[in-house]
Amino acid sequence: MNAASFPFETPMIRPHRLGLINKFGRQTMQQNLRTEVFDVPVERLIQRYGSPLFVTSEQRLRDNIRNLISSFRRYYPEVIHGWSYKTNYNPAVCNILHQEGSWAEVVSAHEYERARSLGVPGSRILFNGPAKQAGILQRAIEEGAHLHVDHGDELRLIESLAAAAGKVVALTLRLNLATGYSEPWSRFGFNLESGQAREAAHFIAQSPHLQLTGLHCHIGTYILEPRAYAVQVEKMCAFMDAMEEETKCHIQSLDIGGGLPSCNALQGVYLPPEQSVPDLDRYASLIGETLMRCTAQRLERGRARPCLILESGRAVVDDAQQLITSVLGCKRLADGRRGVVMDAGVNLLFTAYWYNHAVHLGRPVPGPEEDTALLGPLCMNIDVLRQSISLPPVQPG
Repeated sequence: MNAASFPFETPMIRPHRLGLINKFGRQTMQQNLRTEVFDVPVERLIQRYGSPLFVTSEQRLRDNIRNLISSFRRYYPEVIHGWSYKTNYNPAVCNILHQEGSWAEVVSAHEYERARSLGVPGSRILFNGPAKQAGILQRAIEEGAHLHVDHGDELRLIESLAAAAGKVVALTLRLNLATGYSEPWSRFGFNLESGQAREAAHFIAQSPHLQLTGLHCHIGTYILEPRAYAVQVEKMCAFMDAMEEETKCHIQSLDIGGGLPSCNALQGVYLPPEQSVPDLDRYASLIGETLMRCTAQRLERGRARPCLILESGRAVVDDAQQLITSVLGCKRLADGRRGVVMDAGVNLLFTAYWYNHAVHLGRPVPGPEEDTALLGPLCMNIDVLRQSISLPPVQPG
């Protein structure tokens, strides 16, 4: 074989990882092999549909949403789940969740129209987001969607549209607040501590075309401390009681948003999700029991407890989907890492920016493991699925 056919590669020292040493002194290969996805052979899927390919388990999706809703209903009587379209608005995924009773939670005109095209009535759409424009707001008002107000200009726009239509529009006021456990998401909604939320509630109360019927607050994403939700619920209930007393409104729903952690490993968290993520029942019990305690006096005043609304997204869908991707080529990076070019990039898996997604080999690969970067196909330096992972010498195909 002609040596000239091989390009020169600068010599460097690279550690070879053959596996962990067990107590008998033998090395054990740590290849994470998965030749099937949801009981279907990977090779068969690739032959039929090509690569890259997202694969979704309908049964896993149904099991997840049923488990979520039943867990919360064990501790609180009335629970509604709004499927977060921004998490995944694939029509098949949305339809499955709507069949299981989920409403649609949307944040744009596109998502609103997608929900309506799937047969979701306006009365089962939670319209969120800070950038709703007049046209889609007018349609949402006509179709009876649940409008979540994000800022003062939007509030005044909705009032003008309601006046023009001769309607009284029910509104949900979005709050932002500090729990002491997570960084406040102060960009969205009206701040509770500064008095902004109170001012907005009084504005609604003074308008003949608006009616405050709900409160909404999303405290963040991948919340690992369930007590953060307990503080959130306590503050929302205290504000609900105060505003009902001051403005004579009637709050019918408390939407606590999403943020429940999924099975994926968040970058910067040392422990794997199996050890770092609390059990779903821990969240459900703490939220439900706190809400029951904080709303007990409402029954004495002749008022029903508010409906609890959840907007969980990744906690429902993450382990119900897998991405199959193929190796296109390999290279040696300047820092010594092995670079593997894949046919899937951050355009398909943008959550790779903040999650270390689990990586499995579709077939056995002999050879020592080494530090590897998984690179996407885009002509952008940021197209990296994993900056560093220990893999054997995978080859194209």
